[in-house]
Order: sequence, then structure tokens, then C-alpha cells
Amino acid sequence: MWTLKYYNCECCGSDFVSCKALKYHFQQKHFGKVHYEKFGQEVLREKLQDHSKSLHDRSAMETQKLNWENLEERNIKHMAAEISKTCRMCSRHFGTILSREKHEIQEHHFTARKRAQMSTGFSPHNMLECKSPQELQRFADKNIRPASGHLSTACVAEIGALFKLIQDCFPVPASRVIQGGSYIKGTDTQGCSEIDIVLFSDVFANVNDCKKQLREALDALRENLKHTSRGNRILMGKRAPLSLRFNFLCTEGLHNHSFEIMVCYDVLGHAPSTDLKHLYRKLYLCNDSDSAQLCALALLPYQVDFVKASVVRVKELIRLMIHWFKTSFAKSTEENKFRRLPSSYTVELLTIHIWELAGKPLLFSLVQGMRAVLKLLVRYTEIDVVWHRHYHPKFPIFVKVNQKHTRPFILDPVNPTVNVCDTCNAWDEVALVARHSLLKPLFSRVRAEPPWLFTNNW
Repeated sequence: MWTLKYYNCECCGSDFVSCKALKYHFQQKHFGKVHYEKFGQEVLREKLQDHSKSLHDRSAMETQKLNWENLEERNIKHMAAEISKTCRMCSRHFGTILSREKHEIQEHHFTARKRAQMSTGFSPHNMLECKSPQELQRFADKNIRPASGHLSTACVAEIGALFKLIQDCFPVPASRVIQGGSYIKGTDTQGCSEIDIVLFSDVFANVNDCKKQLREALDALRENLKHTSRGNRILMGKRAPLSLRFNFLCTEGLHNHSFEIMVCYDVLGHAPSTDLKHLYRKLYLCNDSDSAQLCALALLPYQVDFVKASVVRVKELIRLMIHWFKTSFAKSTEENKFRRLPSSYTVELLTIHIWELAGKPLLFSLVQGMRAVLKLLVRYTEIDVVWHRHYHPKFPIFVKVNQKHTRPFILDPVNPTVNVCDTCNAWDEVALVARHSLLKPLFSRVRAEPPWLFTNNW
């Protein structure tokens, strides 16, 4: 069978069925023009100077308008948006996901066979080898659920002491401290958890001032922690631009806690309001990725509360899905070291969405829940999820983001400017592994039961 060959425009990512059509498009749209990097536009060479002047001469009133009709050209460089359209082999960035995928095929020979080899990697004794719901429950209780009793109490005490130690080692006074991560949300797994700590300080005059002093403050905190009594159990990670990362080993349970410490100016103040619209506008208008990420740190408590509000059974399902991601994919190699799978926060939100589709049952079969999540991952291009607990459906920023979004789409329930699915640039691999997982013994003979009958359409 003949396969249709596409010709891709390197300037804008558009695709054409013939070389002649591509040539005509280039002459009509791009010939004689240069790309003005600062504003993400193309202009005629002879008009470049005039164009630059006209852009800089816009009045202050016009600049304050939210330029709704040009959302995608605003160059709001959240880290997530940068990842979703990057090559998983060389990290080159593209205007569209389609042009990225064609680059991977042409430049890196990323065929379907190669994708299968580089994505699937089920670990030995994987939970998917369980034969029944009862066996899965026993597996989860033994290998995934965090320890309880004496070990849990000792762990809580150690983490509490480390929290205080971090604040004492911070080189400037902290006006407010907030915590997040799977440990705080109650979605951590046995043997490992994620703990995020944000230290706000009045020493910083604003976010830009914080950026200038950030590296010095984090380096000082790093050195101070090394010289404490717990320094021998702190394994520092690679230096990150905006945070300090390290693993902490609990003595009682002999398991790891993955810490990420972030520092920022408190954009919401000491007594945050429930009205976040002013922060949303600030994030929307921000054209610096680092500043946007620092401002968004103030939303961490709201993200934690959203996940913590789920019932215990949902958190069990979240743990299973996080464990699935950790044990079903091949490890990244030097060849595909830029591959990024969905973040744990994305997994949490997707699982909560599935639970809501089922009618929010208090008790349900974990096998049925896992099967529903995996079936939706196979159809990832249809994922379109929005919550309206912190922003109204008619809120202008949400309206424009929602109009121009690409799939998969899970809008952060507390931040209408961020699609959390954009942290992943390998959704095709996720779908492939999910498809193979559904063929494993755990699901081979499972049929949808109430309240999961909606999955029959998938």
C-alpha cells in the first residue's frame, strides 16, 4: 500500500502533500522575511527596524491589555510548554508536536519498532502479573502502601525535625513556609516519597530581586545542611536553576525522601486571599519562564488541598498508577535522555478525573480503576479535563487558553495558564505501554462493572 509523504515547513511547522505546495507556501508566507526572535514574529527585512520601533512605542495602556487574540504568540515560556514539543533524543524545540515527531523519524529513525524497544520495560514480579483483584490488593498492601505503626511514627518525627532544620539553615528569615509533594498529599509509596518545601522571605523586594539572590541563598542552604548532624544522611542532587534537591535517608525505615527546596518572594502575602485572579493575570502576562515558575509556587497549598480532598481509595489508586509508571517503562538511555514521562501531579489529576467520571464512589475495585485509567491513556489524544473550583468558566484567561489548547489537556485546577500534560513529550510511549499492560494477566479477563461501564465506549 502506498503511504502518503508529507513535506514539512521548517519555518512554521505546516505540512503539505507535495514539494510544489511547500514551495508555493514558502514564497507566499516566508520569502523575504526574517524571524524577529524577541516577539516571535516574521517581518520583511526592510521593515524590521520600523517594526521594532512600532512595537516599542505601544502605549502603557495598550500593553496592559491581555492581547487575547494572540495567545500562542505571547511566548509565555512555562517550563512545561517547552518540554511537550521537544525532541526526546536531542531536546530540539519545535512549533508543533507533529513537526517534532517528523524530525524524530527523519533525524533519529524513531520508528514504531524503535519506540517499542525504548519505551516498554516491565520490571520482574510486576503487579500486572497478579491474577485477581485480591492478589493485587495483597501486592499493594505489601509493596506499595507506606509503612504504618512504629515506623510511620518514627518517619513523621524525622521529617518534622528536618523541616525545622531546613528553616534554621536558611540564610535569611523565612516569613512563611509551605509544603507539598506526595508525602504531604498522602499519595507517597512505600520506600520513597516526594517532599516540596517553599520558603518565602520578606528580604526579597520582588520576584526579580529574588531571582538575583536565589542561587546565593540556595548554595548557602546547601552548605549549611551538609554540616549538620543529619548531613551524613543527606545526598545532594545535581544543581537545579531554581531549587535545591536532595535525598534524605530515614534511619528507622531505611527509605528515601526526595526533597526539593524552593525560595521565593511571597506574591500572595502573609494572609493569602482565596481570590487568585490577580496572580493568574500576572502569570499570563509574564514572559519569563523562571519568574512564572517562582510566582506559581504560591499556588502549591491549593494544589495539595485539591489532591488531599480525594477519598482514601482514590489515593490507593494513585499509588498504583505511580508504581505502574515506575515499573513498566524502560529506563532512559543516553540516546533518549531527553524523554519526559508525565509528572506525578499529572498522574494524580488524571486518576481523580477517572474517579469523578465513575461518580465518585467511596469504595471501588482497584483493578477496575486501573483498567479505566490505562484505557484512557491509550486514547490520550482525547484527554480533555478542566475543573472550575478556582476560576470561572467565563474568566477571560481560561476562555482563551481553553479555545486554543491541544490534546492531551489537563488544566491545572488551581492555575488556568498551565496544561500539566505539557510536562510530557512521550505520550505515544505512554499509550503503547498502557496498551501492552491491558494484555497482562491482571486485566486479560476483566470486564467493566458498575460504576465503570462508561469505559466500554473506550
